[in-house]
Amino acid sequence: MIKTLKALSVLLTYPTIEMQHAVGEIGEAIDAGQMIPARVRNQLHTLLTEIATGDLYDLQERYVLLFDRTRSLSLHLFEHVHGESRDRGQAMIDLKSQYEQHNLFMSAAGLPDFLPLFLEYLSLLPAQEACDMLGQPGHIFAAMAERLRKRQSAYEAVFRALVALAAAKPKDDEVSALLQLPDPDASDLAALDAAWEDEPVNFGPGAGDSCKDGLVARVRGGLRPAPGVSPASRSTPRS
Repeated sequence: MIKTLKALSVLLTYPTIEMQHAVGEIGEAIDAGQMIPARVRNQLHTLLTEIATGDLYDLQERYVLLFDRTRSLSLHLFEHVHGESRDRGQAMIDLKSQYEQHNLFMSAAGLPDFLPLFLEYLSLLPAQEACDMLGQPGHIFAAMAERLRKRQSAYEAVFRALVALAAAKPKDDEVSALLQLPDPDASDLAALDAAWEDEPVNFGPGAGDSCKDGLVARVRGGLRPAPGVSPASRSTPRS
């Protein structure tokens, strides 16, 4: 489980020459224990082949267009559950604190809800706890997989794998709610600007009763470690 989560974490980071050279090791980690269904493993190997054989600059451009420019494909988990709402800052603090309790320390420029970092954190936990926590943002993974499928992107396989590893499967209504949000093409600059506009912050009675706030509570609750789990003994600096 540890190797599998680490491999998926690496696949969701910005492509580098080091990643291209490590494709063989990543593939071995994905196949270890056969925790991911064979069909999804085959899809992951397709992505690995693209990374190993593709032009590095093209791979990097594709990554930026998918995950950096498109809000609906953001690799920051809290972006999908409350955007710029007032809860986001505290959620970040809570999650960062959980990382530090397990001796996982971030760089000053990093954000704790970055999915590769979250997967690195899960790799420090017992397998069952990691699978349980993967289920909390499972609806996010399922929605992103569907969006990537429509784009015919091999990155779809990473999110299918995360859904497969999660103990609880995503609810259809929660996935549908995310899929109804804007999902502009990366080349449509006007639509991208509109999608990234800050959402209004509401105060007063009923301000915290939205569907999004309910999803935030579920994700944040799932990110708390189970009682009695002791911190890991190592430190893993990541950005």
